[in-house]
Amino acid sequence: MKKWNWKEGQRPYKRRGGGQRHGWYRGNRQRLTQDEQSSGYNEEGPSIRPPQRRNENHQSTSSSSSSPSSSSSSKTSSAAPELPGFYFDLDKNRYFRLLPGHNNCNPLTREQLKEKEREKERNKMLAEDEKPRKKAPRKGLNTSLLLQKRHLGMLPENSYCRLVHEVKVSGMRRHQLEIQSTDNSNPNTDNFRLIVGDSACERVFTVNDVSHGGCKYGIMNFSSSSRGSLSVEMCDNLYFTNRKVNSICWASVNYPDSHVLLCLVGAADTPGCVSLLPASLFSNSNPDQPGMLCSFKISSAWSCAWCLNPQFDKTFSTGLSRRVIVKDAETGRTQTYSTGSDVLAQQFALRDPVLFNGCRSGEIFSIDLRQRGRRDQSWKASRFHQESAITSVRVLQDENYLLAADMLGQIKLWDVRATKPVQEYKGHYNEHAYLPIHVNEPEGLLLAVGQDCYTRLWSLKDGHLLRTIPSPHPAANDMIPSVVFSSKLGGCRGLPGLLMAVKHDLYYFPYNTDYQEGEEQPAGSV
Repeated sequence: MKKWNWKEGQRPYKRRGGGQRHGWYRGNRQRLTQDEQSSGYNEEGPSIRPPQRRNENHQSTSSSSSSPSSSSSSKTSSAAPELPGFYFDLDKNRYFRLLPGHNNCNPLTREQLKEKEREKERNKMLAEDEKPRKKAPRKGLNTSLLLQKRHLGMLPENSYCRLVHEVKVSGMRRHQLEIQSTDNSNPNTDNFRLIVGDSACERVFTVNDVSHGGCKYGIMNFSSSSRGSLSVEMCDNLYFTNRKVNSICWASVNYPDSHVLLCLVGAADTPGCVSLLPASLFSNSNPDQPGMLCSFKISSAWSCAWCLNPQFDKTFSTGLSRRVIVKDAETGRTQTYSTGSDVLAQQFALRDPVLFNGCRSGEIFSIDLRQRGRRDQSWKASRFHQESAITSVRVLQDENYLLAADMLGQIKLWDVRATKPVQEYKGHYNEHAYLPIHVNEPEGLLLAVGQDCYTRLWSLKDGHLLRTIPSPHPAANDMIPSVVFSSKLGGCRGLPGLLMAVKHDLYYFPYNTDYQEGEEQPAGSV
């Protein structure tokens, strides 16, 4: 019998059918036998080597002076076939068993492997975001080039402003905000669930999950200083409830954004309802008259919307299971529209008293409030479909176009008149979560947070993905960030940027790259 030849990490082995079998093993450790290769074990569990192609064997046999590094790189670069119950590790060049074996005390699962890869990618993106220079959202797009084209008359004013915002978005960096409160208790101990900014983005309504069940909600007030810093103060009057908040929108009853409309889901013996709360209830000052406070016995409400059209003043809508309710908050007059599916998303148009609805079936339809409800559903002014349940609808200022997102991760821009999609925004990830989308038309931006906990920003005009922002915390279904984006965060003298609430932390992504954290708030600032 011929002895093993370990010279240069190779060993010839004659087979009865002709041909040779060779290879090297790192560290000159003893080669596994043919039976051990098919069911080997190491510290990570059972493993096997990937099969090699015969032409690769002959090529390596003829070149006996090949180095181990070149042999390893050729194996890694070659595509390893998938084997049921195994996964292939490129670093170790091995197959590892996914199912638990008789000697495997630490079994691997595909979910664990995917989670490990996602966490690795998230940490990589976080490291990239910390760099001072980031990749431009478009090839060759930078501030100096845009300014030069603007001076030469090559860019119109609207295109120049839109592209400048894209450059600013690509340069935003993360800063953590400290929430101030006059209360002795720490307001930052419960995980954020939802944040919704008012029209001026001076206030943000927050919903936090509490450890003993239910949730608490209140209002955070924002202000900016002349030095360019942003401060946030949590109101003292926090409300607690054992019910879940399904949907929120600001309501203009006495003046713009004077109230907050809440859809509360019933729990145990407590029925669900829709509450209209004055925002002054959450103020640190004590006003004499807080304003109108109402609670409507509407259970199982999925969504809500407030109408700003003067023809239907003080009117709101709620989307329920297989029906839509439109109610006058002052008189109590109610109109009911029967639908064929649960209504998960709603928004009113501004110029015309038209309500747009998104259903679990994927249908999107509009209701003209000037028409009475009929059983044959002929009151539907327009209707079109997407492939999955609609989670959010947003009407553009033109009101001839509508954005809709669904549970397949599709975001489409629809032409309401032609009832067909004219633009699609790719990259959003959603499988079953109830996730909103956000539009900032003056800056031409579309934002959405996916179920993978990534915040993505697109160009509203052409659907180009401008930025993907990872969550500062590991991804989890109960820790999906909630965001608010505004060009004037903190009021008319506010700062443009992105506000992100995740877990019990609040983060700010400003346009200003020289933003300094923790600056003192000057007296008398707004």
